[in-house]
Amino acid sequence: MTLPDTPDVLILGAGVNGAGLFRDLAAQGVSVVLADKGDFGSGSSAAPSRLIHGGLKYLETGELRLVAQSTYERNLLLRNAPHLVHPLATVIPIQSWAKGVWAALRTLMGTTTAPRARGAALIWAGLMMYDFYGRRARVMPRHNMWSAQRALREIPPLTPRIKAAGQYYDAHVTYPERLVLELVQDGQREGAHAAALNHTQLLGAKDGRIGLRKPDGTEHWLTPRIVINAAGPWIDQVNDSLGEPSKFIGGTKGSHILLDHPELYRALNGRMVYFEADDGRICLAFPHLGRVLAGSTDIRADNPDTVACDATEITYFLDSLRALFPALTFEAGQIVHVYSGIRPLPASDGTAAGLISRDHSTPELPAQGARPWPILSMVGGKWTTFRGFAAEVADTVLERLSKTRQISTDTLPIGGGRDYPDNPQLWANEIARDTGCSPDRARLLLRRYGTHARPILAAEGPDPTPLAGAPDHSHQEIAHIMAHEQVVHLDDVVLRRTGLAITGQITEAGLQELATLACAKLGWNNKRRDAELARAREILAARHRNRL
Repeated sequence: MTLPDTPDVLILGAGVNGAGLFRDLAAQGVSVVLADKGDFGSGSSAAPSRLIHGGLKYLETGELRLVAQSTYERNLLLRNAPHLVHPLATVIPIQSWAKGVWAALRTLMGTTTAPRARGAALIWAGLMMYDFYGRRARVMPRHNMWSAQRALREIPPLTPRIKAAGQYYDAHVTYPERLVLELVQDGQREGAHAAALNHTQLLGAKDGRIGLRKPDGTEHWLTPRIVINAAGPWIDQVNDSLGEPSKFIGGTKGSHILLDHPELYRALNGRMVYFEADDGRICLAFPHLGRVLAGSTDIRADNPDTVACDATEITYFLDSLRALFPALTFEAGQIVHVYSGIRPLPASDGTAAGLISRDHSTPELPAQGARPWPILSMVGGKWTTFRGFAAEVADTVLERLSKTRQISTDTLPIGGGRDYPDNPQLWANEIARDTGCSPDRARLLLRRYGTHARPILAAEGPDPTPLAGAPDHSHQEIAHIMAHEQVVHLDDVVLRRTGLAITGQITEAGLQELATLACAKLGWNNKRRDAELARAREILAARHRNRL
């Protein structure tokens, strides 16, 4: 990969915002370099609730423009990335009829405390508004209200204290880290004018240039025309490294757990339950890749390098689930994976964490002195709105470069969503005839990789070699990932290119097999192999509580 010495744009940070902007600018023919100190999508973008949603709770804070944008972007993602983004029926258990109306009005008028106990009247009004704002490019049904009797028939373990329930539709993303990767790959496919680097150290700024050190130790000093800081919770640190201290970020910590709980998984029947914990905080639980994902917390925090889900948060989640589903048992031993990240929210002292705006902005540090390039920082935002945020920033960049937009990204398919079949079973049958694979295997990999599954299925043929502990993953599949997806470390595969870690399927034997494949595909020697195994074990145990 050849890097231009004077790219039009240098983007620092390859989370979903940076990757989305990279793809957009590359599609316009802009010379652009994307660099991240970690892997693509390895920071906050790897730690969301895995929801693609319009932000129902933002109605309470009066962020109506954000709700309208979010529901529109949700609808676009369902069309543009159908292999990764899927409709999610969502149920809100309601334990009162009229509570919360006055509290919600106070929140709407600017109070700094979050409302408690949202009753049926308030939920009904909110869902009516949500349907209204979600009408643009609508692809899912409108909401409906349930009686308590129906709610308990649909989800029997729910607490019998409920008075009613509301059902509406949002969406979820199965592999958010892969969606980020596919945005990056889309940008790179535009041509040599677009280059993306992961695991690349920012060396700082000197004499108007910015230094980068690649994983192989080589250094590159670039003189961009514009710098975009898309480093999420690291934005202020990056600006400081560039000689421009800032205080743009005031993030909050969000943690989640994954449970191996077959009884709850079956009871949810593909639905999310979006509920109030006893302290009024909004929590959620929904089926995810064969497990139950529960979250999330919203705690002020400022160190993204050390953030982790702690014992207090785990106790909070388990207690909240016990209260909502009193007939079921919840224990720490059911947890197969935890994760945590810092939301890169705007600095907002004195505001309750749950009320800090999820909207976005792009403050500028203008060019001055020995620094010939301005720095635009992508502050805030939410996973769902990354495309719209990227388009706004791309339009600003294009104007400054005196270029015109060549293509809109509104309806641009993402990665394996390109040429996605209307009839997945027919596609699977055709691939099975061509490659000798089973139609069921073709359907599975279509859901995992979209139309990019074709070369993997061809490599597997009729006899995929299963990975130890995870028979739905194959050696051929992992070898393809290592050869084509800029894998640098073993944890890139375990945590981001696959769902092995989050589903609790990674075993010591499986980890050893992955390391052996890396030796063959990436040229690792025994010393590198041992170092990568030790690194992966440490990350899985310390940050994610995976039991190998």
